[in-house]
Amino acid sequence: MTIDANAVAEGLLATVPFARTIGTRFTEITVDADGVRAVATLPDDHATHNHVGGPHAGAMFTLAETASGAIVLAAFGDQLHRATPLAVRAEIAYKKLAMGEVSATATLSRPPADVVSELDAGLRPEFEVNIVITDAAGVTTGEMTIVWTLRPHR
Repeated sequence: MTIDANAVAEGLLATVPFARTIGTRFTEITVDADGVRAVATLPDDHATHNHVGGPHAGAMFTLAETASGAIVLAAFGDQLHRATPLAVRAEIAYKKLAMGEVSATATLSRPPADVVSELDAGLRPEFEVNIVITDAAGVTTGEMTIVWTLRPHR
């Protein structure tokens, strides 16, 4: 599947104003034989800091959720005419104090074709997107899993 990564990034940031508000930028969105992957960054900005001067937990959650949304659009954008993607639940673990710019790398837990097959069968598929949040040195500062669904249009 060939995707226009810029169109995915621009489309997501256009339809999700809060992601734009915190300054999310995409550095990679790919769909290939190795899977589906998106990398988003949150700049080091006083407006998104917490009480110790690093990125606020809510800003890191938003960054990771936004990266996962890019995965969903990249993998299933061609299904939007018949299903709406929705986040079902999320779990985040803050592993180390983050300082400075952080990045969220999201990957799809299973092949998109498997999810589409369930949709084709009349089911409401659920699938995980796994996200690793790292600082500029590449140290993992957080991990998140979001379960998404494709809710068929009725």
